[in-house]
Order: sequence, then C-alpha cells, then structure tokens
Amino acid sequence: MSDQAKRPVKITETILRDAHQSLVATRMTTEQMLPIIDKMDKVGYHAVECWGGATFDACLRFLKEDPWERLRKLRAGFKNTKLQMLFRGQNILGYRHYADDVVEYFVQKSISNGIDIIRIFDAFNDLRNLECAVKAANKEKGHVQVAISYTLGDAYTTEYYVDMAKKIEEMGANSICVKDMAGLLVPYEATNLITALKSAVSIPIDLHTHYTSGVAAMTYMKAVEAGCDIIDTAMSPFAMGTSQPATEVMVETFKGTPYDTGFDQQLLAEIADYFRPLRDKALETGLLNPKVMGVDIKTLLYQVPGGMLSNLVSQLKEQKAEDKYYEVLKEIPKVRKDFGEPPLVTPSSQIVGTQAVLNVIAGERYKMVTKEAKAVLSGEYGRTVKPFNSEVQKKVIGDATPITCRPADLLKPELKTIEKEMEQWKEQDEDVLSYALFPQVATEFFKYRQAQKTKVDLSAADTLNQAYPV
Repeated sequence: MSDQAKRPVKITETILRDAHQSLVATRMTTEQMLPIIDKMDKVGYHAVECWGGATFDACLRFLKEDPWERLRKLRAGFKNTKLQMLFRGQNILGYRHYADDVVEYFVQKSISNGIDIIRIFDAFNDLRNLECAVKAANKEKGHVQVAISYTLGDAYTTEYYVDMAKKIEEMGANSICVKDMAGLLVPYEATNLITALKSAVSIPIDLHTHYTSGVAAMTYMKAVEAGCDIIDTAMSPFAMGTSQPATEVMVETFKGTPYDTGFDQQLLAEIADYFRPLRDKALETGLLNPKVMGVDIKTLLYQVPGGMLSNLVSQLKEQKAEDKYYEVLKEIPKVRKDFGEPPLVTPSSQIVGTQAVLNVIAGERYKMVTKEAKAVLSGEYGRTVKPFNSEVQKKVIGDATPITCRPADLLKPELKTIEKEMEQWKEQDEDVLSYALFPQVATEFFKYRQAQKTKVDLSAADTLNQAYPV
C-alpha cells in the first residue's frame, strides 16, 4: 500500500468522560483514573475527552471532588495527549444561559488549567448561542470544535447540515463534530452526510455517536470510508449500550486498511484489564444497570433517545398512567413540532417529553404547561429550526412578546456579583466559576473542603503534641 493511499482515522477516547457518564452516571473518581494515565498517554489518541459534560456537576455533588483539581492532575499525567472537554455553549456546563463574562472566564480558566480542545454545542443548533464561547476559545488559542446536534425530521436535510457546517467554518471553528447523541445516524446515511460535509468544508470532521440503537460501529465504518477524520470510541469495559463503540474493535476493524490507526492492541488490552474490575464493581453495586448495555431499537422507531424513554416510563408510573405509554409516544412528535422541531437532547428532550405526558394525562393539549415549556415558547432558549406553532405559543405565553434576539444579549454581566456573593469560600480563582454554575452544590462542597482541612490541621496538631508534649 503506498503512503499516499494511507489515511489513518484519528480516535478520541471517551472513557474518562462520556463513557462513564453514559453508563455509570459519571461516578468514576479521579483516583480511579490516575493509575492508568501513563499507559493511555502512550496509545497515540487524537485526544482524550476527560472533562465537561456532567463531570463538573458530578465531581462537586456526588464525589466531593474539585473538578478543577481533577483537570490539573489529568493535565500533569497526559504529557503527549491532547485533552478535550464538552461545553454547552451559553449554558457552559450548567442548566441555564449565563452572561458573556462568565462564559469568557470559564473558557479562559479551562484552557489555562489544561484543556486543548473545547467541543461546543447548543441543544437547538442556534449558532448565536455559541458565538461567545467560540470567540473566547479562539482568543485563548484553544482548538475550537463546534458540534452540530444530529437529529431527524422534515427540516433536518443534508442541505441543512451542510449549510450549518459552512457557517461553523466561517465562525472560526478548527473542526466540526457531528454529535449524534441518540444513535440515530444509520450507516448509509452516514456515507451521504460525511461525503456532503467533506465536499463543503475544509476543516476536519469528527463523528460522535452512541451504541443505543445498535448500529454505531457500522455507522463509523461507513463514515470513515466516506472521509470522516476522527471518531469517538470508548475502551471496551465501558463501551457499547448507551456509550460509544469499543476502541479496540474499531482499531481492529481498520487494521491493514488505508485507515489503520497503528495502535498497539497489546497496550489497549492492558488498559482494558485496568478498567474491567471497575466495570464489574459498578455492576455489583447496581451503579451499572445491565439494561443500558443492551440495544434499544425503539430509539430509531420513535426517534426518542433511550434516556428520554426511561424518563417517560417513570413519569407515567408516578401518575399511575402506564397504560398511556403509547399515547405519549404518539404525542411526542406533535409537541416537538409545536416547539419548532428541536433536536431531542438535554434539555429539550426532557422539556418535550414532560409536556407530552401532561398533554395526555390532562386530556387536553397545553391545559397544564411546565415553566420550561413556557421558556422555550418565549424564546429564552434561542431560535429553533422551524417556527413555533403560533396557536400553541399564544395559548402558553398569551400576549407576552417573545425574545427574538440572542438570549444572552438580555443578560447583564454577573461575574463581579457572583464573586462578591461567594468571597468567604474563595480559595482559588476557579471557585468563583464552580459557584456561578452550581451555587448550592458548590457551597456544600466548599463547606466539606473546609471541614476536611480542619480535620487535617487537628490531626497534625495531635501528632506534634505527641512528639513534643507540653
């Protein structure tokens, strides 16, 4: 095979972020990650995704860890590999829109603490919600990867995705990610989509998908053959199910082809051996539910992400209305259409699903409306690909004037106020950002951190007293 024919596919490893977020509720600790970093650093990954998404919240809330300290430790360990994070545009890593000054400061601190690649996305694919983060990352000389939330629907044609990719390239992105959070991209459609994108833009294309519907590995194969530059995979103990295809499987698939990664399977086997006991322990403790390891073809039938289906079942159980399940499944596409047909990803999936449940249970559409549904129809989350259903909008928000500008334009700078509010807890600049995103959770963590320091100080004093009694 001539060198010219070679086009090795690059691999972004997700085991330290999306894989454990998808399978074990983001509960992998920093101490569990550190011993294997040296080996992971020798693989030759394009990047290791290790931060952002739900890891920040989970560190503070459940693991009593400082997410910034995790990032610094990972950065110290990965000497040859780029580190990547997932960033929700104007939402950063939280659940509301933040003012531009908070977004800019968060980007600055993420890069200065060790992040190389920032993958930025918006649930509605509203590029206005990405502008601030993209500019900030470019200013800090980070690699900006803008993600397109992939979904199905009348509006989501190949032309739609191509048009969006061109705009993303113009925005100043260094690469584009097709983010298929529900596993809806099937193999031959991947061929069409990647071929079209590659002919429209000159920056690299990364494909991210989940194994939920069972087609992901085949989709990767067709995408790579069509010119996809980077794929996201997870080491086998935390792969498949609602996670990504297995790294070792994709490496073996492309071995001896023009797309050969050149990775050492022996080294990958040693890394897998390290993570397997962590997976087995998660199964024993119930943290890993075997259900999420299977294939859920309903994802393709109803175009509803797996997590959203389980949410619906529990909501209906609470209302003692499990018999309404199929009625709700039929209602979801109708609500989605009323709401401008947004991609179903956090938070739009929860908002659409809950509203569909309320419509069915009440026996009248939009008789009861959640405050989040009202916010969507008021334009607070941004612009959807199609207009809202005007009758539904009128019924829900009445005569209120909907927002049509970039939502963050209405937010005043908030960094100084936040800093003042939490100054008693501040031990490092980054604490201000932890508090900005999760005030209550961060405060609990700061209290815990202080208590731990007091314990250490007291035990040090005891040791001294024993050594040098008064």
